[in-house]
Amino acid sequence: MTEDSLLPFSFPAVDRKKITAAFDGGRITSDAGVVLLGQAERRRGLADKLAAVIADPRNPLLMTHPLGTILRTRILAIACGYEDADDLDHLRKDPALKLSCGRLPDTGDDLCSLPTMSRWENATTLREILKLSGVLIDFYCASYATPPQVVTLDIDDTCDVAHGHQQLSLFNAHHDDRCFLPILVHDTRRGALSRSSCGPARRRPTRKCAAICAGSSVASAHTGPQPRSPS
Repeated sequence: MTEDSLLPFSFPAVDRKKITAAFDGGRITSDAGVVLLGQAERRRGLADKLAAVIADPRNPLLMTHPLGTILRTRILAIACGYEDADDLDHLRKDPALKLSCGRLPDTGDDLCSLPTMSRWENATTLREILKLSGVLIDFYCASYATPPQVVTLDIDDTCDVAHGHQQLSLFNAHHDDRCFLPILVHDTRRGALSRSSCGPARRRPTRKCAAICAGSSVASAHTGPQPRSPS
């Protein structure tokens, strides 16, 4: 049996510039921008600081994927629009994503697979989740060169549609869909996201405002601004 080969073909010229489509480019990526995003993440050290508050019982000598790299892979994949962890079945070999996670695009080891990611997404405890939220608040507070006297928080929920019957996903009459209702906390003056909290669709976001403000105030008591009542 002969193997099919796609021959190059030409498009109409544009301003006397020749345009040709070919299919012999080898391994390519459609998400080259993730390299810049990965560089910004490395400068801030977000993934490693998040990993530092999660217990990792694995033997470091037998570890293929450090926890910081696992979190970095998931963060960058979501930022590129790949919200589902099963996208990693293909993305783990993507040259741009590998480069963004500190691995050589061709000769470096592939990134973690879906089973590895799923195990870690379900391994964190409630205490660790609260610590993760504290890390985000620390990043927000550190963004101020000088702590302001007053910070006004804007606390809103947003509809996160669930395609299936995931745990705690419920039908919400207002949004007319089955979803989660994550709560996002923004600094109104700068528009910066300071904290997020996921919740089921049936819970009224206003009931959590006091708890969110209290948690933010405690976390930033020694590092940054003191939140005021939400807008």
